[in-house]
Amino acid sequence: MGKRFWVPTLHRSLCIIVAVLSFFSHPISCSQRKAPDVCVSPGGRFPPFKSDGRPPKKAERGPRALTFCRVFRENTCCDVAQTSLAFASIRRLASSGEASQDCLDLWEALECSICHPIVGTMPGLPLICASFCDKVFSTCSNAYFSIDGQTQILSPCGLNNVMCGRARGWVSNGTELCLLAGFAVQPADPSGNEAEESFCYGSKASLEAGKGFWKDPRRRSKPKFSDLADEKDFFLWVRSMNIKEMLSWAAALGACLFLMMRKKRVNYRQRQAAVQKAAKILSSRNLQG
Repeated sequence: MGKRFWVPTLHRSLCIIVAVLSFFSHPISCSQRKAPDVCVSPGGRFPPFKSDGRPPKKAERGPRALTFCRVFRENTCCDVAQTSLAFASIRRLASSGEASQDCLDLWEALECSICHPIVGTMPGLPLICASFCDKVFSTCSNAYFSIDGQTQILSPCGLNNVMCGRARGWVSNGTELCLLAGFAVQPADPSGNEAEESFCYGSKASLEAGKGFWKDPRRRSKPKFSDLADEKDFFLWVRSMNIKEMLSWAAALGACLFLMMRKKRVNYRQRQAAVQKAAKILSSRNLQG
């Protein structure tokens, strides 16, 4: 009886010892569980994330909804604080910077880098690929920029800027352009390619989230009518429309004007009829008196 009882007990003890040794010698199951990436405010000229310390998620709706960079709305750290600045930058570039459409597309992609889900979880300033910076510089070299006297940040020229000059007058290459605009740059290796083991925004892989968004002007990020702050925003919004959208809005505005004029005529006739009725009542009272 004692032997039958002792053998299973020894077997269970050996199993426990083996399990404990296996746990400490192979801690892979616990130590290799990667914690989810969380949003990290970049600092610099960029506003802090409201979601700082939490994983990227689908953009909120309502007052803090994205006003720009909506290509990343399904998974981002951004809200209105970041996208409003990006939109203001594009607005200045389009209205005062004399930028081409290709330059506007690339500068929009650069400004929206902060909303990329991986960029938002990387500590430090948004890391841009040197090759992408070169593309921006070659495309926007003739556009007008200025340097803020306090922050020393390069940004598109605005109506209130006194000193404006072409991009090629401020910088001589793409790396200088991105650095002066407030970004960090991932240098290219001697072969001309960015290091594969490190992520940088602007590579083919990093822009896959857009699925051709930046190359197709019909899918470029456009603000909603409710997001427009003043007449400059309105003109930029109109400029971003295609022909079908313009015709649609023109038809809608024409219908609204027609209804307004019709209502105005009806109100005028009603007021005129009321005045005539009141005049008849007064005249009849005078006759009776």
